Amino acid sequence: MTGSSNDRDVAVLGVGMHPWGKWGKHFVSYGVHAARAALRDSGVAWEDVDFIVGGETVRNGYGGYVAGATFAQALGWNGARVATSYAACATGAQALDAARARILAGLCEVALVVGADTTPKGFLAPNAGERWDDPDWLRFRLLGMTNPGYFALYARRRMDLYGATQEDFASVKVKNARHGLGNPNARYRKEVTVQDVMDSAVVSDPLHLLDICATSDGAAAVVLTSMDYAKRHGLTSPVRVRAVSTVTPTFPQTVIDMPLLSTDPATAVAPAELTFKQSIGAAAYEEAGIGPEDVSLAEVYDLSTALELDWMEDLALCQQGEAEHLLRAGDTTIGGRIPVNPSGGLACFGEAVPAQALAQVCEVTWQLRGQAQGRQVENARVGITANQGLFGHGSSVLLSR
Repeated sequence: MTGSSNDRDVAVLGVGMHPWGKWGKHFVSYGVHAARAALRDSGVAWEDVDFIVGGETVRNGYGGYVAGATFAQALGWNGARVATSYAACATGAQALDAARARILAGLCEVALVVGADTTPKGFLAPNAGERWDDPDWLRFRLLGMTNPGYFALYARRRMDLYGATQEDFASVKVKNARHGLGNPNARYRKEVTVQDVMDSAVVSDPLHLLDICATSDGAAAVVLTSMDYAKRHGLTSPVRVRAVSTVTPTFPQTVIDMPLLSTDPATAVAPAELTFKQSIGAAAYEEAGIGPEDVSLAEVYDLSTALELDWMEDLALCQQGEAEHLLRAGDTTIGGRIPVNPSGGLACFGEAVPAQALAQVCEVTWQLRGQAQGRQVENARVGITANQGLFGHGSSVLLSR
């Protein structure tokens, strides 16, 4: 199954990144760096790119609001079609899906997808101004609920349902920090211990500072082509995008979802069989015709350490309540049964919102090619990502060799 192809596959010919950090530059410079790296990796000439999708970054002026054209101009106008995508943390996956759809429709052969961000210091917050009908603004104004407040709710839920401990959460950070040592694009490349995590400041109980990802500057880019284009250029077995899941929730949502202040009532309508996050991965598997048992590695959305454990179950990599057991057994580290975040994850990168879903695709591509030096998952054939977006934007990409 994993080696098969279908008429919905597109080829990943090139990937590139700008290292994550706090560099003090404009987001466009990061995006251009990543785009040029992806083009070099692909061997595709800039003139051959006939569709450009930019991941929007709302904090960086009008250039960020029209990111597709902004990157096209910075790279040098070439007459390509253009689009801009915004879906919060799912931006990169939805931008990738727009490019894939245009290729599959026969409307283009080569697409460049770019996401880049320059983030403020501290917690991400809404733009200035009063907006009483905006749930994202209301959560800050009414409850003082920054993102880590929600992460703590999810963590407390795991503790109550499955017996997770703060030491388990800290162990996720320890694992990812060790993985990140081998990643030249990671911002934080330093080993930590469980005690280091436990000794760091409590941000939102039960989570400590080292349980929560930072905000970062960074960029990632992907060159997609039709399978026919790849074959004409001598690439008979490129990494392929097998599915992109962008599903939305199903009413009623009985698990709190950021930035909402409550769950939906389930009195008149019974909850769906799958929760929103579970449905994201399920849709990817169904579209690709690949099951979770085929997955070699996963790059998931570890905004907090506890969320990584949730995603392992939501992607059906283990049963509900089993994530801690896999973690403790070493199954989720490189060399284990199902390595999770071999890149180091957001724990080592931090958030660069329009770029992070694309960064996951870059990492999976390197892994499937056998190019993830210092952090390689042996015999990797299938990789899945998860990077949920605000306001019910699903995000998962499934790739195979």
